[in-house]
Amino acid sequence: MATDPRPGRRRRTRLYALTDGRTAASRHALTMDTVITAAADAKHGHGHGSLPTEWQEILTMCAPPNGRAVAEIAARMGMRLTPMVVLLGELLERGLIRHRPPLDASETSNVHLLMKIKDNLARL
Repeated sequence: MATDPRPGRRRRTRLYALTDGRTAASRHALTMDTVITAAADAKHGHGHGSLPTEWQEILTMCAPPNGRAVAEIAARMGMRLTPMVVLLGELLERGLIRHRPPLDASETSNVHLLMKIKDNLARL
């Protein structure tokens, strides 16, 4: 009787099975800091039970309105970044997730905007 060399870890589905054999990233440019959010209709369970476990985990983890960065999803799933980008590309092609590129440095370094945010947070 063979035992699992990694006790306590569940067996993962092979990447090619999760992506219908796709091995290259999708036509969408997903970088490690791209924010992923589950599509609203995917969140409400349209066939959620029939999706692979890994897909369900990603959709749950990225529930709207927040979402998570690609690198964070990969880390939480225990996957390397490149296979995660391929997997997320498959989910994107199927309309199960949405993506938003990260903000440009110019959008995050506006001192006046940051001061306004600080003031509004102080009022809370």
